[in-house]
Amino acid sequence: MTAVPLAAARREHVLQQAVRQGLLDPERSLLAGFVDFDAVRATASDLHDAFPGSPGTRGVLHTFAAKANCLVPVLRELGRHGLGCEVATPGELARALAAGFPADRIVYDSPAKTRADLERALALGVAVNADSFQELERIGRLLADRPSASRLGVRLNCQVGGGAIAAMSTATNTSKFGVALADPGNRERLMRAFATYPWLTWVHTHTGSQGCPLDLMARGVAQAVEFADQVTAAFGEGRVEGIDVGGGLPVNFADDEVAPTFAEYVEQLRAHAPGLFEGRYAVVTEFGRSLLAKNGFLAAYVEYTKSAGGRPIAVTHAGVQVATRTVFAPDAWPVRIEAYDRHGTAKRGRPVRQDVAGPACFAGDLLARDRALPPLEPGDLVVVPDTGAYYFSTPFHYNSLPEPAVHGVRTGADGGVEFTLLRPAQDPWRLTERDGWSQDDGGRARHRDPVAAGARDDR
Repeated sequence: MTAVPLAAARREHVLQQAVRQGLLDPERSLLAGFVDFDAVRATASDLHDAFPGSPGTRGVLHTFAAKANCLVPVLRELGRHGLGCEVATPGELARALAAGFPADRIVYDSPAKTRADLERALALGVAVNADSFQELERIGRLLADRPSASRLGVRLNCQVGGGAIAAMSTATNTSKFGVALADPGNRERLMRAFATYPWLTWVHTHTGSQGCPLDLMARGVAQAVEFADQVTAAFGEGRVEGIDVGGGLPVNFADDEVAPTFAEYVEQLRAHAPGLFEGRYAVVTEFGRSLLAKNGFLAAYVEYTKSAGGRPIAVTHAGVQVATRTVFAPDAWPVRIEAYDRHGTAKRGRPVRQDVAGPACFAGDLLARDRALPPLEPGDLVVVPDTGAYYFSTPFHYNSLPEPAVHGVRTGADGGVEFTLLRPAQDPWRLTERDGWSQDDGGRARHRDPVAAGARDDR
């Protein structure tokens, strides 16, 4: 089965219902994100189906990379579909625990875990992948004082090369992640680590994500399997209990097709790393973007339109605050833009080349440059598909732009749409200590919303 994405007709239906139910409003709700939980369920099912023994066995644990969307209700939904959670910071760990993931279904990866981070993870029994020899030594000192139920591994940089996006390639010769397996002396030093630390029972690798071809990713896993076999040959069967193969499946942002698929990736793994499927090792995965990107979208109103140098410009309420990578690296992270009228009906006019700009106060805040779209007008809606991962869930607070509301979407057999608020919109007038603002009487007077205050005074 191929996962069902938010195809154009479904997006239009959801968008129309969001407008009718007031979740999008040109005065009160200018920007919102939507996560289609029906499509998430289908994608999770595809992942389980692609890997043998999954779900329901200890042989394969699929974890969701929380960095891709760390909203607690989203994590909780993924947990309902049999996934664990991969975290890379204390904040992500806190969210995984709040979402209800058991400690033995959480994996903690980070190149900069502090002593306190490790102490907490080991006390909880969370799986930990050490990123360096120094971290292995630190874990060893901590375990000398207290045992732990944590599964403990070491991350390998298999140095198989990079993909099309350098920033997303983590298996280059000089990557900051993991122990560089091909560097002189490192393989031997790793073998000594397995001889020294009986608690070291897992191997971890991750080649990269967007821009990395499947065969490159699979060759990285093959290197990890080969190293695990080397440890097994030296120290006996069972010395390496499992291999964490990371995640990184790229996403097709060009159209609604889900490509590549989890099944296609497994074919590459079988070709390059058949030992992964021979029953000698448990397997953990850490997919993120590929589980959620195509199952969510952003919608924003057009506030103004203008023309500069003969090119139309539509100024919208979606920009760098939600599409940070697209704005700063548009060639690597292009997005699709769809045009709708104020009722949420797709516009069919003859396309005109135009810029789609965001609200931030710098010239580069553009979602799209010179893009052919039906002419946009004030009050229209623009939709940005494929943004369920890394967009509205990881806001960038440039210009103190507020975080948008995020809604979960489910549809009934009758086609009715039910929305669940996953995160409320941030009120730009409600300051907190995070803003360096003190809750004193004078502060409240200085920072209250004058429009809202005037409305109150008029009553």
